[in-house]
Amino acid sequence: MASSRVRKERDSIGERDVPEDAYYGIQTLRATENFPVSGIRARPEFIRAYAMVKKAAALANMDVGWLEPRIAEAIVSACDEILSDKLHDQFVVDDFQAGAGTSFNMNLNEVIANRALELIGKAKGEYSIIHPNDHVNMAQSTNDTYPTAMRLCILIIAQDLMDNLEKLKRAFVKKGMEFERVLKSGRTHLMDALPVTLGQELMAYSVAIKKARDSFKEQLKLLEEVPLGATAVGTGANTHPDYHRQVVRHLREITGLNLREAEDPREALQSRLDFAGVSGSLKALALELIRISNDLRLMGSGPTTGFAEIRLPATQPGSSIMPGKVNPVMAECMDMICFQIVGNDLSVSMAVQAGQMELNVMNPVMIHNILESMVLLNNYVPVFIDKCVSGIEADEAKCRSYLEKNPSIATFLAPHIGYMEAAEVAKEALARDMSVKDLVLEKGLLTKDEVERIFDWEFLIGRKKSDKK
Repeated sequence: MASSRVRKERDSIGERDVPEDAYYGIQTLRATENFPVSGIRARPEFIRAYAMVKKAAALANMDVGWLEPRIAEAIVSACDEILSDKLHDQFVVDDFQAGAGTSFNMNLNEVIANRALELIGKAKGEYSIIHPNDHVNMAQSTNDTYPTAMRLCILIIAQDLMDNLEKLKRAFVKKGMEFERVLKSGRTHLMDALPVTLGQELMAYSVAIKKARDSFKEQLKLLEEVPLGATAVGTGANTHPDYHRQVVRHLREITGLNLREAEDPREALQSRLDFAGVSGSLKALALELIRISNDLRLMGSGPTTGFAEIRLPATQPGSSIMPGKVNPVMAECMDMICFQIVGNDLSVSMAVQAGQMELNVMNPVMIHNILESMVLLNNYVPVFIDKCVSGIEADEAKCRSYLEKNPSIATFLAPHIGYMEAAEVAKEALARDMSVKDLVLEKGLLTKDEVERIFDWEFLIGRKKSDKK
């Protein structure tokens, strides 16, 4: 049970009682009162990323002689504890908060300051020794530290997402190879079209995922340029001349990321082009995943009144009233996740264009939505691979039966009997519910050898003799 005892803290507005056992302080307390919005707090990944920024700043300020080693080392130790997932319950500011993220920055400054005080044997709140602003936030502003933490967090989480997308691509490649000889009707405009193989369709999905992954990877490169050291408006006010180089160097070493100083620190505070690019590439990926998931739902629809060309794994009963019904729930869930990502991108887009003059203050909603999109995919893509893609089965008999009666097969007759005659064959075959191949033989339009050559499965899907293995 939390203690009912309090300590008094003062900020530039006035004095307040803060719970004695809390590591956060007065500015955090005010933020919890001002922004009781969603009940959603900063993700652990973002907390850790911001702690990396604070650690790098303390080391850089010690390097340039501005921060006493004993104080700097205590701050670094407090940051290391946060990086080890300690004290995370002290980050109580809502994700929807003051512009720029000042509330969260001060939440972090206060937690680090109070823990650092304990580490040197002092009491929480003894800010004359280690102050949240004067020491933990030395040579910093929310305006340069918060967007830096945003970049770090995305880059770190992106490594897992890139791996998961690579695994999804490979899962489709594997199934594509498995079904490379399963001939079926293609469909355009949701109508019968020329033949493809099920393997070709799944291979195309793998390429789409690869391209979306590559686009996402390209956008991430923009985030490697960090504005740390720019402080309030990009001029580096209240920093040592060597600070910005030292702090980025330390941050590189702490994160292992290929970080570099901003080309123009003023632009880095004004513009959020890089975040728009990352969010947009996540949206593009989501659109591809929606399309692919919906194709799987269509091909698996039925079992008696749909396409029923594939069977998706049965993962749970599909109805509370219809016994035995099984639904494509894994693909449905992927759709809903991706709808959320599309909506998240709209929110990010609105935030990106909402900056004025020297600063875009809409950072908290940007990082909330981008991280949510990435975390949703990281959580679900491995499950989707395991419980959907890897278990796809082909109904070869169903695929073959559709193809045999597909009137679009008459397309391959056009070079031999002409477009108009081929169209008449297609219409008659459909009217008589028979295959184009059988009708051609019945009418004697071509010899049996010619028909067999024309309707060879490899020829139908565009595979030339030289393409054979």
